[in-house]
Amino acid sequence: MPDTSDLKGKRKTLQSLKSQLSTRFGAAVAETGHQDLWQRSTLTLTLVGGDQAELADRADALQRYADARLGDLTRWDRRMLTTTELMDY
Repeated sequence: MPDTSDLKGKRKTLQSLKSQLSTRFGAAVAETGHQDLWQRSTLTLTLVGGDQAELADRADALQRYADARLGDLTRWDRRMLTTTELMDY
């Protein structure tokens, strides 16, 4: 986590980022890993929509935004699922 040296700083940074991703891109965002470390975090984000191309564009824009905020410190694992695939997941 850039510019943080404790859990309080990390939580402040993450709360701001989560709020922005939700507001700007309509993403549901949750911290799903490394909650007890101030140096790392795992966020899970979900976008929902009816048009796959539009969702891909929103996901690309969201990723660019997060990368710009966090620099080269991000790593992404993206999956696009249909409703049927999600039910089978």
